[in-house]
Amino acid sequence: MSYEYIIILVIIFIILLAVLKAGKKDAHLELNKLVEYLGGKENIVSTETNMSRFIVTLKDVSLANKDGIQKLGAKGIVEIDNQLKIILGENSKQLKKFIDELK
Repeated sequence: MSYEYIIILVIIFIILLAVLKAGKKDAHLELNKLVEYLGGKENIVSTETNMSRFIVTLKDVSLANKDGIQKLGAKGIVEIDNQLKIILGENSKQLKKFIDELK
């Protein structure tokens, strides 16, 4: 009877690892998509984070796809001159790190 519990625990552990690994791949794909919606890495001049906001300065703000950014989970976008302030929640620091590594 104890072997059955061990087998069940191992199966649950494997499923948990698979779900966590799949979640990381999805996050990476979403970050790539977000960079694309910002006009590509060549369009990004600088980035910064402020709490839940991701602030990005762009060469050409007209290349940014604001609707696409909203669909990826942004809670709000404010455009000021060549800058976008995007409310992303806790993902803003992860996005800044990802973009910094791209450059």
